[in-house]
Amino acid sequence: MAIYEFEGRRPNVSDKAYVAKSATVIGDVSIGDNCFIAPGARIKGDYGTIIIKDNSNVQENCVIHARPGKKTEIGEWVTIGHGAIIHGANIDDCAVIGMGSIISDEAKIGRWCVVGEGAVVKNGQKLKEEKVAVGIPAKTIKSISAKYKKEWKAIKEEYSSFSRRYKENLKRMD
Repeated sequence: MAIYEFEGRRPNVSDKAYVAKSATVIGDVSIGDNCFIAPGARIKGDYGTIIIKDNSNVQENCVIHARPGKKTEIGEWVTIGHGAIIHGANIDDCAVIGMGSIISDEAKIGRWCVVGEGAVVKNGQKLKEEKVAVGIPAKTIKSISAKYKKEWKAIKEEYSSFSRRYKENLKRMD
C-alpha cells in the first residue's frame, strides 16, 4: 500500500483495516477498524482532514479529499461505490454512495441515505436520513424500506469482513 506523510501530516490506519497496495493514502487521514480500501482508491489529506470510521468501505478508483483546514468525514458502515468522488462532505453512518457519484463540499448525507449511481450532490446540499436521492443535482425520490436495510446490512458486513479476508487470502499470481 502507498501510505505517505506530507509536511508532517501522517496517516493513521488501523491495523485491522485493509488498504490495497495500489490505493494511495496521503497526509492527515484516519482509517478505522475493519475498513476496506479497494485498489486504486485515492484518499488525500494533504491540506484537509479525512476521517473514515469503522467498518466502512471505499471501492475501486474513488477519490476522497477536503479543502484546506476542512474535514471530510465518513461515518461507520458506509459504502462508497466504485469511482465515486467525495470532496469536503460529511457522510453519516450506514449511508450508501452509488458508483460514479459526486458529493461536493459541505454536503451532508444523512444516516442510511442512499445516493444513486452517477448522482451529483451539490455544494452545501443536505440529504435527509433514510431517503434515496438520484439525478443531477440529486433529488429525493423515496424513503428506504426495512427490507433494503436488511439486505444492505448483509452486504456491508461482507465488505467489512474483506479487511481480514484480503489480508489472509489475497495472493499474487505472477
